[in-house]
Amino acid sequence: MSMETINFDNMQLKPGEKILDVGCGEGRHSITAYSLEDLDCVGVDLSLTDLKTTRSRFEEINPSENNLKSLNISVANGQKLPFADNSFDKVICSEVLEHIPDYRPVLGEISRVLKTGGIFAASVPRFFPEWVCWQLSDDYHAMEGGHIRIFNAKHLKQDIEAADFIFFKHHYAHALHVPYWWLKCLFWRDEDQNQTRIVDTYHKFLVWDLMQKPWITTTLDRLMNPILGKSVVMYFVKTLASEQPINQTDTTQNNTNKKQQQKG
Repeated sequence: MSMETINFDNMQLKPGEKILDVGCGEGRHSITAYSLEDLDCVGVDLSLTDLKTTRSRFEEINPSENNLKSLNISVANGQKLPFADNSFDKVICSEVLEHIPDYRPVLGEISRVLKTGGIFAASVPRFFPEWVCWQLSDDYHAMEGGHIRIFNAKHLKQDIEAADFIFFKHHYAHALHVPYWWLKCLFWRDEDQNQTRIVDTYHKFLVWDLMQKPWITTTLDRLMNPILGKSVVMYFVKTLASEQPINQTDTTQNNTNKKQQQKG
């Protein structure tokens, strides 16, 4: 069982579709997509170690011999995806962009390989919970492979829209995980066993919650997410640049140009 950040109800999965998980890590979303529908699922990541974990987890679920679905994983760079234009119906990029120095080319590649009308889901750490982590510990973001930026969700949304996408929905996720990361950052280098025990105890609670999914914590997480959700998740539809809505300024300018042409 894994912890998904993306809500697959918003992905509108349909049999026969092809879905790409960019920066799939240990495969939580790729494997879930495979289990939900008859899809061709593809996961790519730069970490061979993570991909090996994905393969191991996939084998543990006794993958179906159904020829209508598949899961393929490979090493690939999100800035230069090894796929043809318009190859996928859906794309996921969850908790990845905060690790990449220049993430805009990744958005361009996602736009390139996604079919017009396809859905793209992106998630990144939410500003305030992430900001607190940075204040509590330099090691949290300075370690190799750590987060190199704190995203402003509004700015990220604008960057994605600039890559020929139309935004249609967002939500927050994993509020119950925020106290764990704050505690971990607070005691990052502390050797005190009592303080370490606090972090370990909370981690055990999260594992228990993930496995058991009791209604009380599920409800609490849902109620807290709008206030303290650790991740912000946004959903977009791929559109052609020419299909982007024209703003009022553009409309006014077009009308002015037409009048000038008529006078000429």
